[in-house]
Amino acid sequence: EVQLVESGGGLVQAGGSLRLSCAASGFTSDDYDNAIGWFRQAPGKEREGVSCISKRDSSTYYADSVKGRFTISRDNAKNTVYLQMNSLKPEDPAVYYCAADFPRNTDGSTWFLSWEYDFWGQGIQVTVSS
Repeated sequence: EVQLVESGGGLVQAGGSLRLSCAASGFTSDDYDNAIGWFRQAPGKEREGVSCISKRDSSTYYADSVKGRFTISRDNAKNTVYLQMNSLKPEDPAVYYCAADFPRNTDGSTWFLSWEYDFWGQGIQVTVSS
């Protein structure tokens, strides 16, 4: 079974940066593509897709709210996906989750749909102080 472990969250001032990591294990086969997505959920709000990256062609996708500020990347040798978050805003605090779509079903039009993801990490808190 695929397991995902997030790290790197914490408290940062508005305008600051954080880098989240998602260490993945348990992918049983390299025959199938996968996609790793980052989602976030603030208190009282729906879970929303933040960004996603595929394995085979490293296609990346971003929510409009984070474009130009967040960058997703992956190191396939380490099975780790990173989310570099710059210029953090007061609306960014949430619990951030990484999730795996494996075998990959999503594409550019569905990457943000949480129900398409089969495996989830436990989540990590990101707090932004003003």
